[in-house]
Amino acid sequence: MTVNQQSGDVGLALTNLARYSIATALRVPAPVPADHVWLAAPGASFVTLTQHGQLRGCIGSLQAWRSLRDDVVSNARAAALHDPRFAALKPTELAVTRIEVSVLSAPEPLDFSSREDALAKLRPGIDGVILSASGSRATFLPQVWDELPTPDVFISHLLRKAGLSPSYWSDGIRLSRYTVTAFAEDAPQS
Repeated sequence: MTVNQQSGDVGLALTNLARYSIATALRVPAPVPADHVWLAAPGASFVTLTQHGQLRGCIGSLQAWRSLRDDVVSNARAAALHDPRFAALKPTELAVTRIEVSVLSAPEPLDFSSREDALAKLRPGIDGVILSASGSRATFLPQVWDELPTPDVFISHLLRKAGLSPSYWSDGIRLSRYTVTAFAEDAPQS
């Protein structure tokens, strides 16, 4: 089985693995997730945590450099405990936390001649984007298009995330794009 099959079983396996990883780190009881052979293949993932529809943590990998299993486990713990934008998740918060695991395709460099050309080549709702410029780097998953629906606004916010002016542009900017297959738990009932 491969992740690209978008099976409900794949999503359940990935979100259960992420939840177990966080629960173990917080010393909260959780069922041991099923293991699958395909989790041993290299994979890059982001784990996103939300509470009541608000971001509570998001950490991930842009390149596949370890097994998907190890990547999800590490990123889930990091999203819960080490996202610098948030305090560490408390054990009592886990029950009201929704987990989403996004599995990334390999990034592909985007060829463009100007800001306008780059914006025209972006695919809203499809592309995750990695921006590198002036020694800084930032990324947005494709899910961010839901909040920043136009290429200009998306790139302006990505530049800001990289610590640059939203209007900054130079010949030194590099963009890469990737897609994700995202799997999310149902929202907690609490």
